[in-house]
Amino acid sequence: MAPEAPGWQTLLGMGVVIAALLVAGMALGWLVDTLLETVPIFILVGLVLGIAAAGSYTVVKFRLYLKK
Repeated sequence: MAPEAPGWQTLLGMGVVIAALLVAGMALGWLVDTLLETVPIFILVGLVLGIAAAGSYTVVKFRLYLKK
């Protein structure tokens, strides 16, 4: 049997984590770009990595609520 649907507190917490993952990826990319004096290549790489991390986090968390 599937667990109860997540409440608003859980969803709000997940949203904060997802936003933090995106910001952290971009911040690390910005830091590398600043140190290497490159064009915003690593900001984009960090953003892609942040999106991948946020996506995998979301899938893992929602699988808990979708199990039968």
